[in-house]
Amino acid sequence: MGELRKNPTRWDISTAALVLANATPLVGVFLMHWQVFPLLLLYWLENVIVGVFNVLRMVCADPTDPGGWIGKFFLIPFFCVHYGMFCFVHGIFVFALFGGSQYNATAFHVWGNVLPAIQRTGLGFAALSIASSHGVSFAVNYIHGGEYRHVSLSQLMTQPYTRIMVMHFTILLGGFAMMALHSPVYGLLMLVAVKTGVDVAAHRKERERLGSGWPVMPAEEQPAKIA
Repeated sequence: MGELRKNPTRWDISTAALVLANATPLVGVFLMHWQVFPLLLLYWLENVIVGVFNVLRMVCADPTDPGGWIGKFFLIPFFCVHYGMFCFVHGIFVFALFGGSQYNATAFHVWGNVLPAIQRTGLGFAALSIASSHGVSFAVNYIHGGEYRHVSLSQLMTQPYTRIMVMHFTILLGGFAMMALHSPVYGLLMLVAVKTGVDVAAHRKERERLGSGWPVMPAEEQPAKIA
């Protein structure tokens, strides 16, 4: 495996898709009068979306390595159970702390609450937008950019937790602040802006950590420099 260099064009495409998806909730804030709960529920749904795409990354990682498939056979189910529990516990906090009285008695029924909550808040369009953004990154960076050729299963096992823990620690603190301020629009806008900034920074670091880039031409094949 040779030295890798970054490809700004691919990074710009995936980053632009990420910023656009993060701006989509503004439609809900301005036109649908979202308060704190729909916004935090949307960001929790992104946890699930990140997990789904990470499973796809694990399936596609270094497909030419026979030994890797043995590791996938054990690690993918383990990740699904472990990450699923992580999302489940996080979902309990979102429903119990921000969902209001209608979810107090059913906060532990996370998976049963999700679809009714999406229908009630009308955030399906925003969830599809965020899913599309992660799909763009998967196609542009992971597949076309060749990340799948040199990423390790151990990297993929831990990568979602690093990104989501930082992002959602920021979001939960912002959510409590917005509840204390009775969810003013400017506060929700600030929450969207902070989440977008944290998300973009994490996206860039993820590309570096997963080795995103095009192979650099070997020195002997590069054209001679003119003095």
